[in-house]
Amino acid sequence: MESCDVLIVGGGPAGSTCAWKLRAAGLDVVVLDKAAFPRDKTCAGWITPAVVEELELDVGAYAATRVFQPVTGFRTGTIGGRVVETHYGKPVSFGIRRCEFDDYLLRRSGARLRLGEKVDNLERSGRGWIVNASITAPLLIGAGGHFCPVARLLGGISAGVGGGELAVAAQEIEFAMSPGQCEGCKVRPTVPELYFCPDMKGYAWCFRKGDHLNIGLGREDNRRLSAHLGAFRDLMTAQGRVPRDTPERVHGHAYILYGHTCRTLFDDGVLLIGDAAGLAYPESGEGIRPAVESGLMAAQVIEGARADYRRANLRQYADRLTRRFGRRAPRTPTPGLLPARLKQRIAASLLATHWFSRHVLLDGWFLRARLPALQYP
Repeated sequence: MESCDVLIVGGGPAGSTCAWKLRAAGLDVVVLDKAAFPRDKTCAGWITPAVVEELELDVGAYAATRVFQPVTGFRTGTIGGRVVETHYGKPVSFGIRRCEFDDYLLRRSGARLRLGEKVDNLERSGRGWIVNASITAPLLIGAGGHFCPVARLLGGISAGVGGGELAVAAQEIEFAMSPGQCEGCKVRPTVPELYFCPDMKGYAWCFRKGDHLNIGLGREDNRRLSAHLGAFRDLMTAQGRVPRDTPERVHGHAYILYGHTCRTLFDDGVLLIGDAAGLAYPESGEGIRPAVESGLMAAQVIEGARADYRRANLRQYADRLTRRFGRRAPRTPTPGLLPARLKQRIAASLLATHWFSRHVLLDGWFLRARLPALQYP
């Protein structure tokens, strides 16, 4: 039977960041993930300078062999509606490929890795845990995304309005363009494109990272998601913004928006981080920065617990999340003061203005420009 100080289920940015800091503190950490890395991950794929700072990313070393696309502006609007461009004159974000980014962070963490192994069995053993009848640990961390088995253990997974959770479903296509496709692609690498659905229940994107193009769409429900993405791709093709011969195969996943979940975040010897805890920003759906920051906060609390992982010693993790992200308030349907169509027209009008696009949509919701990087002492 193998043993460790901390067992992390999930090797994405949340799990690898937490493992990285715990290893630096001298703890023996094992990361278990059902996928073999590098692996594909549905995500438009960009990080802000705050994330670079929080991860202490060596940009030169990283970019030497991986995609690291500076972003200096955005093209935004509604699908089929008016579009505005916002330019910053400096990099405000960086495009990455999740298959490269996640693998890099995981290998850098220094943790022992058990990849290509899913959780088949999870049981208590005294004050610790036994996973797959082969590894024991006094502390278990769930970092396995929306359907994380540790999240299921703590409180069940019930996505959708009926379960009190607002789940977003997303699909994307990411592929390496041929020279001919690069010529026929009007999407500029430094200017990603974001287009909100007319009903404001989601948004689509086109993001070119060097020779790679990512086209995707996410919505608050999964009804006819493929049809929504197909219609968006057809529109972008008709406008000449993306090549005509894009691949047909799509990848999808789901995540919970912060403030719309009832999930239990911690208990004796266990806690959740990243998408497993439902931390994606509610306005943009971004999950990388909340994942990284939750991994850092969890590591701080774990270090302070000094191997005593009772519930009382882990409670401050939830307190730190609240101070950083605000209070969670599970969504309950409320009657609107304005008719839906009127609200949609107002939203479309705002998105068509340069001031709203820059100061609210981009600086506020997507870049979180006014939120300083989380400091790890």
